[in-house]
Amino acid sequence: MKEVIWNELEEQFTSMQEIRRYLHMHPEVSYKEHETVEYICNFYDEFDIPYERNIGGNGIVARIEGGLPGKTVALRADFDALPIQEETGVAYQSTVPNVSHACGHDGHTATLLVLAKTLFQHREQLAGNYVMIHQHAEEVTPGGAKAMVEAGCLDGVDAVFGTHLWSQFEAGIIQTRPVAMMAGADSFTLTLHGVGGHGAMPHTTVDTVTLGAQIVTALQQVASRRINPTSPVVLTVGSFHAGDAFNIIAGSAELKGTVRTFDVEVREQVIVEMERIIKGLCEAADATFTFDYTRGHPPVINDALMAQHVLETAQHVPNVKAAQIMDANMVGEDFSYYLNARPGAFFFTGAKPLDGPAYAHHHPKFNFEEYAMVAAAQTLAAVAIDFNTNA
Repeated sequence: MKEVIWNELEEQFTSMQEIRRYLHMHPEVSYKEHETVEYICNFYDEFDIPYERNIGGNGIVARIEGGLPGKTVALRADFDALPIQEETGVAYQSTVPNVSHACGHDGHTATLLVLAKTLFQHREQLAGNYVMIHQHAEEVTPGGAKAMVEAGCLDGVDAVFGTHLWSQFEAGIIQTRPVAMMAGADSFTLTLHGVGGHGAMPHTTVDTVTLGAQIVTALQQVASRRINPTSPVVLTVGSFHAGDAFNIIAGSAELKGTVRTFDVEVREQVIVEMERIIKGLCEAADATFTFDYTRGHPPVINDALMAQHVLETAQHVPNVKAAQIMDANMVGEDFSYYLNARPGAFFFTGAKPLDGPAYAHHHPKFNFEEYAMVAAAQTLAAVAIDFNTNA
């Protein structure tokens, strides 16, 4: 039966492509994915696949009952887009100004929909049950996963798996990692309060631009000098805004950034060190500050046995060239909430474009090799079916 499903998924590549391209042309940002929700629900209605909507917000959960006894496996795909103006120039480019699927979630949704349809058509020959989780708002904090888990999307589920189409390595390569795979993703906003004034009379001001520059430089010492070098840490200031005229010293400045860690104690140490640096430099400059730190998605910690299950299963999947253990990645993912609730594993499906450069995720020119969706669907199918076979 697994081989039959693999073959049918390959035959339905055009359907995956059509779904993906439609969603790509009509992207919606996190928490505003209303038309996308209708599209997914209409797909399930067309094939009489039972589902529930409004799970934890815009989430959708379809359930497929196999004809043979077995366990319940959940598979997840996200469907929100990003506030980015697309610059790919493809024929199916986003029709929505300043919004695009610059991370591949349109491909995730197309993959899961066609897989759900295929599993449903063969449900009488399948063991166990299959839960298809279509998640909203992956790109933001607190994100859709947390709300969907709290709303019961994993009730009765024994294991959960998900994949991300990944443009940074060759199409058809499956990568995952036992235990810690992706970092916890936090964010912060620092507002500096000084005294503005004439650019020719700096002695009468408290200059938040020079202060902010010192803080940006000093914060780099947190990871390089305050944290044990064996503990991965990323501290990035990604935004610095102050002033709007060449001859005026800015009386306020705003800095935004992110912190990525795998360890809770390391995260708390980073926060303490950041606050100490900010407080000290502000006191020296006679400025005040407001520091807002948001603890975001937890790190993605795969179950070791489930990750090994993915690696062993993927080796036999058509269109998969290799299954590899990857290095830990500092990118964040709210799939962590599912893994905190149930055993499971997350994995990357290589989708590097065959022609042209491989732009990183969240880049205006991001795109991926669409045939990688077949490898993703076949691997998800095998992982779910074999989980029941080996259970």
